[in-house]
Amino acid sequence: MADVSNGLMYEVLKQLPSDMVGAKDALRENTAALNALRTHMIARAQDIHNIYAILGRNDSRLERLERHLDIVEVA
Repeated sequence: MADVSNGLMYEVLKQLPSDMVGAKDALRENTAALNALRTHMIARAQDIHNIYAILGRNDSRLERLERHLDIVEVA
């Protein structure tokens, strides 16, 4: 096994704080990106919910019109 001196260990350990800062920055960026995606997904889900609500209202109106005009098909 190779001899490892205290100086070499010290140099490696000295780099750890800057590496940790880089890792924390990357994690922060990933967290921000995930939050943005979550916001977009929630907005899209709300849009889909609104579309279904509008379609339901239109369907109800169409059924009332069909009954009023007496053009309801018998199944």
